[in-house]
Amino acid sequence: MKKVVIIINGNGGVGKDTLCDLAAEAFQVTNISSITPIKDIAAEYGWRGEKDARSRKFLADLKKVFTEYNDLPTRYLVEEYQKFLDSGSQILFVHIREGEEIDKFKNKVETPCATLLVRRSHMEHARWGNEADDNVAGYAYDFQYDNDKPLPEAGPDFVRFLKEIIEKV
Repeated sequence: MKKVVIIINGNGGVGKDTLCDLAAEAFQVTNISSITPIKDIAAEYGWRGEKDARSRKFLADLKKVFTEYNDLPTRYLVEEYQKFLDSGSQILFVHIREGEEIDKFKNKVETPCATLLVRRSHMEHARWGNEADDNVAGYAYDFQYDNDKPLPEAGPDFVRFLKEIIEKV
């Protein structure tokens, strides 16, 4: 099977990580996020892993500063992408919130790449108070997945959906 990069996005709480875990039951998967190096730095200096609006804004603001200063999030993603190329993984899920950062990363990879917005109907209007989270739906994604099924049905449905994406990219 060919290697595929899927840039995955969606509002907080729509189940992106759960879907990636379900995909790992059918495919060899690597799951990375542009916020990881920022979380590592924040944790070293007192952030305790909270996922509330205040913490999400703090992380989004800190990411923006590092992006402007030395492009740390993209450099991290490219390093992880290179590891993916050398691995046995088939799918690389890349979590990126900001549209311009999605485009920047897409331009740095040679592997077939698709963008995916995950939605959940009861979470459509959630606002977090930061640009990164609140502008998620403003990007033109290649695919959208409505994550509204009960968990036992979500896995098989998402795997079927991924197979369709892989065929198209």
